[in-house]
Order: sequence, then structure tokens, then C-alpha cells
Amino acid sequence: MKTILFDLDGTLTDSKEGILKSIQYALSCYGIEEDENNLGMFLGPPAHLAFQEFYGFSEEKSFEITNVFRKRYSEKGIYENRIYDGVKELLEKFYNDCIKLCVATSKPQIYTEKILESFEIRKYFDIVVGSDLEGKFCDKSDIIAKVIELSGEDKNDCVMVGDRKYDIIGAKENGIKSIAVLYGYGNREEFVLSGADFIAEKVENIYELAFF
Repeated sequence: MKTILFDLDGTLTDSKEGILKSIQYALSCYGIEEDENNLGMFLGPPAHLAFQEFYGFSEEKSFEITNVFRKRYSEKGIYENRIYDGVKELLEKFYNDCIKLCVATSKPQIYTEKILESFEIRKYFDIVVGSDLEGKFCDKSDIIAKVIELSGEDKNDCVMVGDRKYDIIGAKENGIKSIAVLYGYGNREEFVLSGADFIAEKVENIYELAFF
């Protein structure tokens, strides 16, 4: 059965505002004042890893500031979000065609489920896999692998849809095809360099490309 794995942030929903405001708040609590426009690197990777890579936090401190980020995000940021135009229609179309739909995201599972329910799209997905809150299960490749395992489907019938290089690289590492979307947070150069199999400029293009 054709199985489509979707990333969440930047692919199904535009969560940029809530994430960046919460990152900005967390940094300010540690004496770092940063413009939201300079925090785009947090859109994609797990927050604790981004704090280490881009601000030099130790592993211990990165989890500490991530908890500050999550507190603000869980109370306010999760609702500073919108579903992309055309996504519900796309999911409905796949659903009616009996395509197995899954979510594979580095966002913690608890937030992922809440967001899908709030936009009334949880019903379309057979499988939803997000990261844990401890940072032990957050690598995109591992998350994709778990979804494929749970689906029980042949890898040749699976395709990953995402908006960042992590989605494309994770798909390659698991031996499945990938569709990169340009309406999210990544760009064409990033997708070419990471080896995306297909590139969708708009939400509606995903349907055509999924049947490679």
C-alpha cells in the first residue's frame, strides 16, 4: 500500500510564530536578547540540539533552557500556529484514495497529538510518531524508521514529505523516496544539496508527486 509520511512543522502547519517567540523568550531568560528574524535555524532540528549548536550551551544547560522554551510553547506557542491552505483538502483526497498517511516529526509526541487534534486532522493519520521529551528519541532518521516499522509496508511504497534537509536525509538513510516542499522553511538549494527526489512548490503538487 502506498504510504506517505508527513513532517509537521513547515509541512502541514505553519508553526513559525509560536516556535520563534518561545525560543526568543527562553533566550531572554538567559540574558540573550535576539530578534525573531535571526532564529530560523531553530525551525527543523530538536530545540536542545539547536541551543547547543548555535549558542554553545552545554548538554545540561541546553535541556534546562529547552524546558523554559517548552513551558512558554505549551502555554502559548502551540496556539500561535495555522494549518497551510490546501492541507485538509490534500489529506482528504489521499484518505479517500485509501492511502496510508503517517506523521514523522521531531516535535515531541505530546505536542504533535494536540496540534493535529486542534486542526481536526488527526483522523486522517494511521500512525503518528514524534520525539520524546528527554531527547533520547529525536533523530529524524530514527523517527522515520519507527514509522516504517509500525506501518509494516514495503519501503518502495513509502515516501517522506518534508520542508527541511533533515526530512530528506532521514528518508535517504531509510531507503525511501522524499518530496521536499518549498512553501515551508527550507529552500531549493538545501533540497538539491540533500538529494531530494522531488520538489513540490505548492501543497497541491504533493498529490501528483506522491505517485512516482
